[in-house]
Amino acid sequence: MSLNQSVLEIRERQRIKSRPYNEPAAFWLGQDNLRGDVVDVLTIIFQTSGCYWGKQGGCTMCGYVYDSSTGEPADADILAQLDKALERASKLNRFMVKIFTSGSFLHTSEISPALRKQILKKLADDERIVAVLAETRPEFVTREAVADCLSVMNGKPLEFAYGLETTSDRIRRESINKGFTFNKFKEAAKIAQESGIFTKAYLMLKPPFLTEREATEDILKSIDEVAPYAQTVSINLCNVQTGTYVEKLWENKEYRPPWLWSIVKILREAKIKHPDLVLMSDPVGAGAKRGPRNCKTCSRDVAGMVRAFSITQDVKTLEEVECDCKLLWEKELLLDDVTFGAPILD
Repeated sequence: MSLNQSVLEIRERQRIKSRPYNEPAAFWLGQDNLRGDVVDVLTIIFQTSGCYWGKQGGCTMCGYVYDSSTGEPADADILAQLDKALERASKLNRFMVKIFTSGSFLHTSEISPALRKQILKKLADDERIVAVLAETRPEFVTREAVADCLSVMNGKPLEFAYGLETTSDRIRRESINKGFTFNKFKEAAKIAQESGIFTKAYLMLKPPFLTEREATEDILKSIDEVAPYAQTVSINLCNVQTGTYVEKLWENKEYRPPWLWSIVKILREAKIKHPDLVLMSDPVGAGAKRGPRNCKTCSRDVAGMVRAFSITQDVKTLEEVECDCKLLWEKELLLDDVTFGAPILD
């Protein structure tokens, strides 16, 4: 059985919870470093018909496919989702908006071209909004789609974000089952760059079948290789989401989420090497059994340190917390290769 078939088999056993079509899957306020400018952020996850790749099987670690709709929301429903999310930012005077669909904003089966322009125009016309980010798979970035988006932006900065995960085609294929190549990402970034659109790359720390050391080295190498194409790199730490292939491995004690010390090492070394590159990470689920973690004593503080660095971009921030468990992490980096991928610690 192929990796994709294994992922699809798990997907088909899950049920997607039905919700009103005019409600977004999620939305929240936060802060971000916008290429050196610290700004408030409204993040919106639209409830759409869902990621086409996820419907075919999809990525080994992704449970976001279950945020999709049980049907086909109309354009009016998705515009209502946007209005509801914007209410959350009603008291903000200056903010950016991040658009996610748990799929691709540029895929016309999720967001029609006409609706896409309506959404972007509404955001571009709002004087409080300083920039817009939209996530998409790279295969949907065409010169036609880019021109269509920019036609309503009125010069307001637009950024495309991609779940690249790694620059290694082997890891993306055999560990993540991502379904596109690094070259496809580079093509999309080039098309966007030629039109003045910024690029953000999401990388994934420790997908399945990699040791802690291999995963750390892969991210450092990926940052080096993606730096010429992206202005921002965000590193997601793999967590165990419900209804995923990673969850199956985790339940069989064949997978452990990454140590938080690994992301501290990565951010410190990469920032020193690439001082002009915005590097960030938000360790979702930090300290929980299903999330990235150190020991019970320091996990929350180290995760907070990582989030603070993501805003300040100051490597000194990464030196504010120390813990004895760091020695245990260093031992694992030395020893986990001899366990043939089985985690030393749960």
